[in-house]
Amino acid sequence: MTSEVMPAASSEDFELPPTIFDPTTCTRKGLCPVTQIRNQAETLESHSLYYEIHGSGPEKVIFIMGLNSTSAGWLPQVEYFGRQPEYSVMVFDNRGVGNSGAPRGPYTTSGMAEDAITLLNFVGWTEKHQVHVVGVSLGGMIAQELASRIPERIASLSLIVTKAGRRHWVDLPSYTGLRNLLRTMTIREPEKRIPHVLDMLFPRAWLDAKDPSDPQGRTNREIQEEAYKKRVAVTRPQPFLGAVSQMAAATTHYVSPDRLRKISSTIPKVLIVTGDTDHLIDPRNSHHLKEDMPEAELIVKEGGAHGLAMQYKDWFNEVLERTFKEGRQRASSSQ
Repeated sequence: MTSEVMPAASSEDFELPPTIFDPTTCTRKGLCPVTQIRNQAETLESHSLYYEIHGSGPEKVIFIMGLNSTSAGWLPQVEYFGRQPEYSVMVFDNRGVGNSGAPRGPYTTSGMAEDAITLLNFVGWTEKHQVHVVGVSLGGMIAQELASRIPERIASLSLIVTKAGRRHWVDLPSYTGLRNLLRTMTIREPEKRIPHVLDMLFPRAWLDAKDPSDPQGRTNREIQEEAYKKRVAVTRPQPFLGAVSQMAAATTHYVSPDRLRKISSTIPKVLIVTGDTDHLIDPRNSHHLKEDMPEAELIVKEGGAHGLAMQYKDWFNEVLERTFKEGRQRASSSQ
């Protein structure tokens, strides 16, 4: 494993944490000094992005995480794709969370997309139709902005439990989702937030059911609680400023129907995925995305909630793998 670390602002100087993923698949990790590369001070403070790359295959995948969550949320995907010889997968902490910097806000999805593009340039993933982009929730909003800026570099775009914005009757979470979201933002002790995070991401019936594949016979809640405790142990606490600044990005996000149609017609493969029991982002948002992205494939997972990438990880990984292959085939045939 190589460590690619460039100078960052003194406020961000810290020892790189151990990877929460499989260290044997990690081929590169470090800090991307976003503000220094851009040579601009629009954020008023210098910030860097913490990132990891797993695997060394030719198919490049960037996973973009959602609101106030770290890259550790992609654990099932990194474990699966990072161990396959044909993939290189990159995960990173968005500005304002985890081991990345937290410049002053409020943030915007367009600014956070520029962060991701800077990171892609930094690691050298710049070729035509080279990258598969996967974004969940706020990460899906960032992915829309990214796709609007560099469509020629993208082979496939997967938009997971996300929205385009400004459909006011479906923009807000349900009462249950909003209640748990506010609790995760206001409770300061990380471990005390875990029950509310789980109730926000998963159906209670699923959490209370036993995982049939677990040799210890634990419930899904017990398994997820243990996983979140491991994440907390290796991640810097999120500053409140970062949490509300990311929330600002989510609430102000908007990509117009014209821009969505252009993305849909330009990128070889577009996938939209939602569950039917999501209390955080109304599933109708995915149907609205499909209306404005006619070439896209829409999948509605029965029983799926906001955390369906973890809830149905095997199914989700299979869907992504098919999407990557279709995107590559279409990109190759168009050249």
